Amino acid sequence: MSAAHPIRVLVAKAGLDGHDRGAKVVAAAFRDAGFEVVYTGLRQSPEMIVDAAIQEDVDVIGISIHSGAHMTIFPRVLELLRETDAGHIVLCGGGIIPPKDAEALKAMGVGALFGPGTPLSELSGWIRDEVGRVRAGHSA
Repeated sequence: MSAAHPIRVLVAKAGLDGHDRGAKVVAAAFRDAGFEVVYTGLRQSPEMIVDAAIQEDVDVIGISIHSGAHMTIFPRVLELLRETDAGHIVLCGGGIIPPKDAEALKAMGVGALFGPGTPLSELSGWIRDEVGRVRAGHSA
């Protein structure tokens, strides 16, 4: 991506998760990778996340979730993105998500889900590739 149009990523903690150390580490890694990062803080609803993503004109929403509400949060965020004509925003996430649920979420349209211990460079690389693909599709 060019410096004239850097990748913008919104990092959110959805639902009732009460800690955000991992999300802050990921946000810092994204900044170090050259992304512009918006961090929403704790206890964000899907509506708050999508509103912030649209207002901040982000390319990617990354949701960190450990509360077990992933099968509620991610589908609702996807629904809101589609309802607001923001389906071009890439949705990904991380946390404790069972493989069966991760497969179902990916089938719904979640781009990628990263578990604990995933190298931060893998997250950044995936975002670069995915945003590049989406931008190429929009410029065609």
